[in-house]
Amino acid sequence: MLTSLQNPLVKQLRKLHRAKERREQQLFLLEGTHLIEEVCTIGIPLNTVCHTEHWQQNHQSLWQKIQADRIELVSPEVLKAIATTVEPDGIVATVDHFHTEPVEFAQFGLAIETIQDPGNLGTIIRTAAAAGVEGLWLSNDCVDLESPKVLRASSGQWFRLPMSTCDLKTDILKAKQQGMQIIATVPTATQTYWEIDFSQPSLIVMGNEGAGLSAELIELADVQVTIPLATGVESLNVAIATALMLYEAQRQKREIE
Repeated sequence: MLTSLQNPLVKQLRKLHRAKERREQQLFLLEGTHLIEEVCTIGIPLNTVCHTEHWQQNHQSLWQKIQADRIELVSPEVLKAIATTVEPDGIVATVDHFHTEPVEFAQFGLAIETIQDPGNLGTIIRTAAAAGVEGLWLSNDCVDLESPKVLRASSGQWFRLPMSTCDLKTDILKAKQQGMQIIATVPTATQTYWEIDFSQPSLIVMGNEGAGLSAELIELADVQVTIPLATGVESLNVAIATALMLYEAQRQKREIE
């Protein structure tokens, strides 16, 4: 059992709390039983797994399914030092850098620009997967896709949704040239989001929590839409706004099937 916080492995894993280290090591942390269950179900290989004795005793079935290059029994103090959560449930693992391939979609895509809150990004990922989005594009200045908070907020859907970080302007232009309808959410738009025809191939573009979409991405849009708000309400949370857009698109697509 690893009990020392000075152990080289413990020091290496603690570094993964920082985005810079995740990029340099090409690794990121998975924390908690739910995410471990998800990767085992999908069949994604784990790099290193650290777990407490108590966790193993209570999760024998899952423990037997785990395949990793290295599995270490650690003390609760070491596990807590490795994890980013205040009260970890007993298991932390590392996975090799994951979303590396360009993402393409033909009928239903989502692009987000400069999202900064990891909880918002994780919720958007979870919602996009549930709504049947083919893939997600993120601008290069979004919050780190491999942040532990993003992974937790996605509730395991992080591994199921194709995603890539890219130059949004370039990729949106390509999608437009290929015949996709580009839909931008803009507070000053005159059309509401349910007035748009989502039955055709569509790419929905959502903006930053505070500033919204940049002018250059708005200019690329074929359609600008707004989400009506009651008097005195300035805006919606971006994850909620995204959910409204995606499920209206899903509703229309189902009606014509």
